[in-house]
Amino acid sequence: MAKKSMIQREKKRQNLVIKYAEKREKLKKEIVKATFLEEKITLHRKLQGFPRNSIAIRLHNRCIITGRPKGYFRDFRLSRHVLREMAHEGLLPGVTKSSW
Repeated sequence: MAKKSMIQREKKRQNLVIKYAEKREKLKKEIVKATFLEEKITLHRKLQGFPRNSIAIRLHNRCIITGRPKGYFRDFRLSRHVLREMAHEGLLPGVTKSSW
């Protein structure tokens, strides 16, 4: 189980990304459209004024049950430990234990 503070920090980042997504896209389009260098620089400084955690690249995938950041399966949004347990219990549709 991950620390509660790390899980909360990740949720805070997700909320910030959602909050600033439109503003960021709008500024990026304005930067591309700008013709003068000074104009691009001022727009870029506005973009840099946003919180760092509002950038989508800073998000990290975490297991929805344990909060574990490593061994994450995107298809199920679970870590490898939880995925294995749930697959053995038959809680994941279409997932079976392989044998050969």
